[in-house]
Amino acid sequence: MRVPSTQALRAFQLAAQTLSFKRAARQLCLTPSAVSHRIKGLEALVGVALFERGPRTLKLTSAGAAYAGEVTAAFRRLDLATRELRSRLARRALRLRVAPFFASEFLLPRLGGAVPFAFEMDIDVNTGGDMEGGDEDVSILLAQAPQNDPRAVPLFQQSYVPACAPALLARAPPRANPLQGQALLVHRTREDAWERWADAAGLEPPRPRQRISFDTMTEIVQAAERGVGIGLVPMPLASARVRAGSLLPLSNQPLHTDESYVLRHRGAAAPAREVCTFREWLLREVCSVSAPA
Repeated sequence: MRVPSTQALRAFQLAAQTLSFKRAARQLCLTPSAVSHRIKGLEALVGVALFERGPRTLKLTSAGAAYAGEVTAAFRRLDLATRELRSRLARRALRLRVAPFFASEFLLPRLGGAVPFAFEMDIDVNTGGDMEGGDEDVSILLAQAPQNDPRAVPLFQQSYVPACAPALLARAPPRANPLQGQALLVHRTREDAWERWADAAGLEPPRPRQRISFDTMTEIVQAAERGVGIGLVPMPLASARVRAGSLLPLSNQPLHTDESYVLRHRGAAAPAREVCTFREWLLREVCSVSAPA
């Protein structure tokens, strides 16, 4: 039997993990139809349906669930073999698992200036898949601030302010409350965020013209910049967009949360040298960021 291509297997693994061709496509930098095409080819090759496809749902079949476990285990074995090979060649590598918005707004713009370690180790940045329980050396995720954990360091608290494209506000009719009658951008995991913000600001709950929901913070910020509506954007991560003028905050009142971006390393309390180097560099970068208004 012909062995499936790694491209088809990776598309299947990510779709099985997220139960979404759209999310798998985003991680692979492909279109959802390209992911669907690869998985259909895989199903034709193995001779069994791997997914049950509905109008708005995607579920693994029993065969698909069993196969997903085997494929994931195979990729892990390949990854381990690669890391062991690197280790035998005395090439150091740092594996990072980073929340996507933190990666795009904070880490990647600064990584090019990380001269102390950029030429001394390989860096593997993972922003997709399951954000919990990986085998990364360092994770930077949104979580409650740790208590008495020597392996974890809080970076900064997550806060949100309403913001939009300047052009959107310019064409809106004058109102005492600029949120009323506008399109509000909503994160699917924070459906009540606008009501919580209004309560914190001492305002009536917003009465939007419509609510537009998104899966990721990146989508919300980009939609706000393009005039689709008003979004609750995270500070200080979005501060560069505010300084550039593509986003205009509508209030100085933030919605504070009990979550922070937390840097955590795995293993023993005393981390490896490359982890220490990266952590020290990142903490210096965090200290250079101004606190949100």
